Amino acid sequence: MSTQITLIEKFIRRYKTAPRLFRAPGRVNLIGEHTDYNDGFVFPAAIDFYTQVAAAPRTDRKLAVCSENYDEEVELDLESSDPEPRKHWSDYVFGVALMLLGAGHAISGADLLIESNVPLGAGLSSSAAVEVAVASALLGISGLVIDRLQLALLCQRAENEFVGARCGIMDQFISSHAKADTALLLDCRSLEYQAFPIDSGITLVACNTMVKHDLASGAYNERRAECEEGVKRLNKFLPQIRALRDVTHEELDRYAGELPDIVLKRCRHVVTENERVTKAAICLRNHDPLGFGRLMAESHRSLRDDYEVSCAELDLMVGIAGRAEGVLGSRMTGGGFGGCTINLVRSEHVPQFRDLISTEYKNKTGRTPEIYVSRPAAGAEEISTSNVAQEA
Repeated sequence: MSTQITLIEKFIRRYKTAPRLFRAPGRVNLIGEHTDYNDGFVFPAAIDFYTQVAAAPRTDRKLAVCSENYDEEVELDLESSDPEPRKHWSDYVFGVALMLLGAGHAISGADLLIESNVPLGAGLSSSAAVEVAVASALLGISGLVIDRLQLALLCQRAENEFVGARCGIMDQFISSHAKADTALLLDCRSLEYQAFPIDSGITLVACNTMVKHDLASGAYNERRAECEEGVKRLNKFLPQIRALRDVTHEELDRYAGELPDIVLKRCRHVVTENERVTKAAICLRNHDPLGFGRLMAESHRSLRDDYEVSCAELDLMVGIAGRAEGVLGSRMTGGGFGGCTINLVRSEHVPQFRDLISTEYKNKTGRTPEIYVSRPAAGAEEISTSNVAQEA
């Protein structure tokens, strides 16, 4: 029996009414890391791992939210004068509801049952999947429609302002806008995007190192501050720039002596990474996956050496992938210091690749990696419960 049928049946048993069903995916970023908060370019794709929300309206102004993953139920009164975050999984849900209300969207009270197979803590954007799925559900059962860009922006705002995480727009954008079998080239300043088909013979394989080093969050804030310092110093010579996205490689080389060594390294990663994203789009347009893969390798080296956000486990995984047959490209993805690598693998070689990564990584680290295999997936959508019933 499908997880969707099971979720619907559990909802009916709990809330004594039939729900509507909504879902939103997690994501990987193929290339373009730590460029989003520098107004740069990213190249994400959604993965076939989803947060699903069964939802029905209530007659009162409460949100009753139950998580299958945490086996826990919490409530929020939408009329509460000053709700505070609880440092709890429910903050992602309530933050979205509060941002929708604050933007003037008259959502109703609701019963929500949430289930997700997006891996938690793996850097595959489980939080954005929850936010976008919940927002879609609350709007849908309230009879409200907003465009996908506003949906993504409100979900990002919920994470920034209520949850307290300074994420960029990429995760919520791809979760809401993704198209099956494509990756999106996104300009994080203008929010303009293009969809690029991923060849049907290529599979996305994310490999989880099963580590997350403690310095990750502090180092993320340090990198942002170092990039901002770079812009401030370069602005004396390049008054037109607003972010590192506006700096060319030639300009950075010209004024390299004006920057502290560590700031120069951070700036060099961002400037060259933006160039790599642009070149990667050309590779996809020209059906050149090997060229795309070479750019992924350059990206990983830059993240390791200039941005210094890799770690031994990520480098090991990328190294193993580099020796594997059928691998077109491999690099770390996400914030760094652990989490996942993303690999483009010819589909017929995926089973051997999984075996190789699992065996060699465990032999060298003692950890068994989790491996997630997917084609690029579709973004947020409502699932027809009648179709689900027919498939059962």
